[in-house]
Amino acid sequence: MRTVGVEEELLLVDGSTGVAMALAPHVLRPFGDEVGDDDDGEEVGGSVVAELQREQIETDTPPLESMAELAAELRSWRRTADLAARAAGARVAALAIAPLPVQPTTAPNARYEQMVERFGMSASDLLICGQHVHVQVDSADEAVAVLDRIRVWLPTLLAISANSPFAHGRDTSYASYRARALTRWPLSGPTDLYGSAQAYEQMIADALATEVLLDDGMLYFDARASRRFPTVEVRAADICQDVSDAVLIAALCRGLVETAARDWTAGHPAPPAPTRMLRLASWQASRHGLEENLLDPDSHRPRPAGEVLAALVAHVRPALEDSGDLDLVRDGLAHVTERGTGARLQRDTLERNGDLAEVVAAAARRTAGQE
Repeated sequence: MRTVGVEEELLLVDGSTGVAMALAPHVLRPFGDEVGDDDDGEEVGGSVVAELQREQIETDTPPLESMAELAAELRSWRRTADLAARAAGARVAALAIAPLPVQPTTAPNARYEQMVERFGMSASDLLICGQHVHVQVDSADEAVAVLDRIRVWLPTLLAISANSPFAHGRDTSYASYRARALTRWPLSGPTDLYGSAQAYEQMIADALATEVLLDDGMLYFDARASRRFPTVEVRAADICQDVSDAVLIAALCRGLVETAARDWTAGHPAPPAPTRMLRLASWQASRHGLEENLLDPDSHRPRPAGEVLAALVAHVRPALEDSGDLDLVRDGLAHVTERGTGARLQRDTLERNGDLAEVVAAAARRTAGQE
């Protein structure tokens, strides 16, 4: 069975005011890692490290086969991060964008400082948190074949995870404003079809030859082949407030990767969806989450979100049955559909309390498993 590891980017916030706090160096001291880098180091999971801004940190799990074990790891690392944040006078909150106004502070890292120098406000003002799922693959050829075949489903994962409706103290009108904020990078979002590992490597070489990007760590696509590990890294999702939602996303990612690999082995071609249609699907998912129509991955026409979710489950069902994740996915999707996405949780909290500080406080409690 393919292993899965999850990276979670978490905000550091004042538990009373809800404002993001630039305390990452203090929070990270117990872990001996006050700096960080997108693709630096060789550790395989189980750490707390810095991110682009001092108002955030990142945790990661080791690669695991069991979704129950993955859930336990995520809860453990969230508790560990929250205890360290509390010791520094903050809390961690699984929010994909800071709801209240903040001027981010770049982490003390040479690469991050280069990014700010090169990209200006696109980097210096960016404070977003995602969930990145690493799913094991057996070769570079398989990785690229998987990327070509999962791309049509990644907007659906974004819709399920949508958790960033507020930014700068305002309602953005989006379920995932993080997805819109990511588009400020030169290369982000949906990708073209590659066709082969050679073509994928040529894409990277051509991108770096422009001298626009600092390095290949700046391929901020919805999914990419990891340069550090033998994995496909799915990056489409917002960070999820509830660990059960994060595990749902991870299980769906493994199901998609396994299904894609089987289709490739069987000689089935990748869906020939134009990238422009996937961008439209991603916009629709970020705008509405699961509360309006999504774009159907085959026809690229509006379709009720529930029907698209059912089509996703049908697509990956054999893989989910083999991994034992089918009931987990069905129950998880039913729960998200009934309760609402993280964006709906945030808006419901604001409607009840009229205070974005309480939106952040509620998210911090949910992140730590306290509600």
